[in-house]
Amino acid sequence: MDDRHMQIGEVATRTELSLRTIRHYEETGLVVPSARSQGGFRLYTESDVQRLMVIRRMKPLGFTLDQMRDLLDATDRLDAGDALDAGEREGLLDRVRAYERAAAEQVTRLRIQLSRAEDFAGTLRARLPQDAPN
Repeated sequence: MDDRHMQIGEVATRTELSLRTIRHYEETGLVVPSARSQGGFRLYTESDVQRLMVIRRMKPLGFTLDQMRDLLDATDRLDAGDALDAGEREGLLDRVRAYERAAAEQVTRLRIQLSRAEDFAGTLRARLPQDAPN
């Protein structure tokens, strides 16, 4: 991956997260800047951005900070390249599979909710005169 360091503003733009949210995730230990500049500014790598993107994708699906931390721990350990025994590796993969299933279930619930919202909007639209401005 790219070892280029980015300041928090660039990371916020790339992830579409606010500076405050990124700082909050740092305070809760979900993401830690890879470095600090001589002036004390947070510096992030592409890997940090990818970690924030995982968090950003989990949030609207209703995952808690503890669940985010647990999944990131499992994926970090799987990605570390450390020698894991077969049981430990399978345990980590089971954790990731459980989160994948939970995400898929939440996506299904959200699709149903969206369909109902679209039906409701259509019902309201049908009650309006056809020549009415939007």
